[in-house]
Amino acid sequence: MTLRVAVFGAGGRMGATVCAAVAADPDLTLVAAVDPHHAGFDLREVTRDQSLPAIQVSPSAESLDPKAVDVAVDFTVRDAAKKNLDWLAANGVHAVVGTTGFTDKDCDRLRKQFTSSNCIVAPNFAIGAVLMMRFAEMAAPYFESAEIIELHHDQKIDAPSGTAMLTAERLAAASDDWIDDPTKDEVVKGARGGRAGPIPVHSVRLAGLVAHQEVLLGTTGQTLSIRHDSFDRSSFMPGVVLAVKRVADTEGLTVGLDQVLGL
Repeated sequence: MTLRVAVFGAGGRMGATVCAAVAADPDLTLVAAVDPHHAGFDLREVTRDQSLPAIQVSPSAESLDPKAVDVAVDFTVRDAAKKNLDWLAANGVHAVVGTTGFTDKDCDRLRKQFTSSNCIVAPNFAIGAVLMMRFAEMAAPYFESAEIIELHHDQKIDAPSGTAMLTAERLAAASDDWIDDPTKDEVVKGARGGRAGPIPVHSVRLAGLVAHQEVLLGTTGQTLSIRHDSFDRSSFMPGVVLAVKRVADTEGLTVGLDQVLGL
């Protein structure tokens, strides 16, 4: 029996890619697509992908039959995702969330909501990016300074990225022995980036990019650079599909793919 999957944000670039990945997997069945901007249209027309099933795009979560959906994948924006997740939790539908911008308060709320179903929120579904964060976390105790540079396409509306924030959080948790920033005179305000705890974070938004991040670590006489690059949205799909297949086996809220990958 295949898992029945709904995709929220199906008309967006990531959502359309998720629809294609779900439809191509023999263990999954794409049963619904939600996007208020394309409601009522044929999904194949919206995505320009004739290989997809003939599904009419729904306007909202409330228009779905929760008994007909096992897992919902959300790639929308934070405010829309919060409303979608309210409905999914209330109706016992598992959720896999790639939407970024969630705060600690948002996650606390999700922990309380998802009691009859499970939710995986991952700032990055590229398995290489998950490994990048893990490698940086492992290296942190051996270095005294670190900075994060995250680079994304020019349509990304939040900064820093969820991946950068999670990386900074893990670096700070792995070591509490970071040296102070020596900068005394910031000639251009913001030149040293923002700070996520003790870790400086720099955000780049540039046409032509997709999703990239470099973690720089330094100590006496040496540096270590750990970088991951996603050149195409297809790089996220193995992680998304894996999360869809395993979300039922997680419990409550899971943040990041580490647990799913067994890291």
